[in-house]
Amino acid sequence: MNDETLLRRVIELAAAARLQGEAPFASLLARPDGSVIAEDHNTAQSTGDETAHPELKLAMWAARELNADEASEVTMFTSCQPCAMCTGVIDRVGLRRVVFALSSEQLDAIAPQPVRQAVPLDGPYLHDEIREAIGDHYSAS
Repeated sequence: MNDETLLRRVIELAAAARLQGEAPFASLLARPDGSVIAEDHNTAQSTGDETAHPELKLAMWAARELNADEASEVTMFTSCQPCAMCTGVIDRVGLRRVVFALSSEQLDAIAPQPVRQAVPLDGPYLHDEIREAIGDHYSAS
């Protein structure tokens, strides 16, 4: 299967999510041969969990179900460009690439998102104490 065919499947899933009262976002994971190994849609409305983005749910599925070599061969197809939260997890899991139908800028033109203030970060503190707790956890074996 080619990228457009897989994106069309994601668009079908997004439309179905909308009919279920969810935000119209969906994603799937596919192997290099185009075989779909997992798919999901946004469930933030029904679960009351603002983090229930399909990209996040599938990246977490990949982290549980695939080893690092398998994950590095998988492509995520998604209806919209992943947000910063989802992008961070996708990167951490090591997926091969992400293909999306709608950019964040295009989404914002359709449905402007409220401007949110970033959570203030305050630190670092107690460097020596946390360094001791971490110990040699990240040292090469």
